[in-house]
Amino acid sequence: MSTQVEEIVLDKLSLFTQEINELRKEIKSSIGIKDYKHLLKIEWWGRICAILGYATAWIIPNPISAFFISTGNFARWTMITHHISHRAYDTIEGVPNRYKSKFYASGFRRYFDWLDWMHPKAWDYEHNFLHHYHTGEIKDPDLVEYNLEFLRKSRLPLFIKYIIILFFVLTWKYTYYTPNTLMELQRKRLKEEHRKNPDFPYESEMGKVAHIWNLFFPVHKYAVEVWIKCVLPYIILRFGFIPLLFLPLGESAYFAVLINSLIAECMANVHSFIIIASNHAGEDLYRFDEKFKNKQEFYLRQVITSCNYKTGNDVLNFMQGYLNFQIEHHLFPDVPMLKYKEYQPRVKAICEKYNIPYKQESFSKRLRKMLDIAVGKSSMKRVKTMEWV
Repeated sequence: MSTQVEEIVLDKLSLFTQEINELRKEIKSSIGIKDYKHLLKIEWWGRICAILGYATAWIIPNPISAFFISTGNFARWTMITHHISHRAYDTIEGVPNRYKSKFYASGFRRYFDWLDWMHPKAWDYEHNFLHHYHTGEIKDPDLVEYNLEFLRKSRLPLFIKYIIILFFVLTWKYTYYTPNTLMELQRKRLKEEHRKNPDFPYESEMGKVAHIWNLFFPVHKYAVEVWIKCVLPYIILRFGFIPLLFLPLGESAYFAVLINSLIAECMANVHSFIIIASNHAGEDLYRFDEKFKNKQEFYLRQVITSCNYKTGNDVLNFMQGYLNFQIEHHLFPDVPMLKYKEYQPRVKAICEKYNIPYKQESFSKRLRKMLDIAVGKSSMKRVKTMEWV
């Protein structure tokens, strides 16, 4: 157990929780039209990137067009969808329904708001519930150290491990998020069915809810659902319909857009991976064997299992998906992203006041630490029971 964390005694943790609660009330009361306008600005930045990308993608396969397409894709997921799904803009008066969690990407609106590999409802359950309320636990579906245990323990040469990691980096929205998010939603449905009907063949059905294999062997209804709800809609739109729009300009334009779309997909995977996967992995961050016991421990865990990147102006924050405020996001997931920028210094000061480890480094350093975890060169800090709470 870390000496620094051991020094967080009960009375200090109570005061820390009290200050965080007070800050939360202050943040919530300050949410207003300025936050909505900031959302629209970020949304337009993402749209402009996509427009620039496709406006030039038909000329010739090139990394610049692919980069802009990729950035538009990245922005739509990490900043627009992410924060709307957390209900960050639900309470702002005058905000159109399409920016509220109940309506955004729901039903047919998915094709207008956010058509990605992941199904919106599956993403909402996997990320907003399982990840945020089980951060650093085995139940956390995004716990890198646990998910890559097979690779960490493998006797493969280190360079082979890195090649395997590279494959997942280039494809992770497809090979990880697509099956994993829907798998968690399918498991939730089966548990609910089992509670209603004890005779339901729970174990055998659970066994069919596989992970990555559903992408390659759609031989039962759970795997077919992955293809119908996730794989096919995205492939048809991104690599079918959009390139076909450029066919009137000639076959070379069609193939240029198709190739640029494929390059952009790899870029979007790399961009999102180095930003997202590195937020909760490193030998200086914690993981846990037990669920948090109370709100005090919950708040503490959100800080010591997360790491911020360097923060700055909107351009820097945009390119990091506003995930450079990961600690603030985990403490206050249902507030607009602009609030993280405004209140990050306050959160950091409160943590330092109570001697709570507040990690903030460049994403390149965090990426290295995450990769060390992934291949087994280092391990995360472990706390079996938080006896000081």
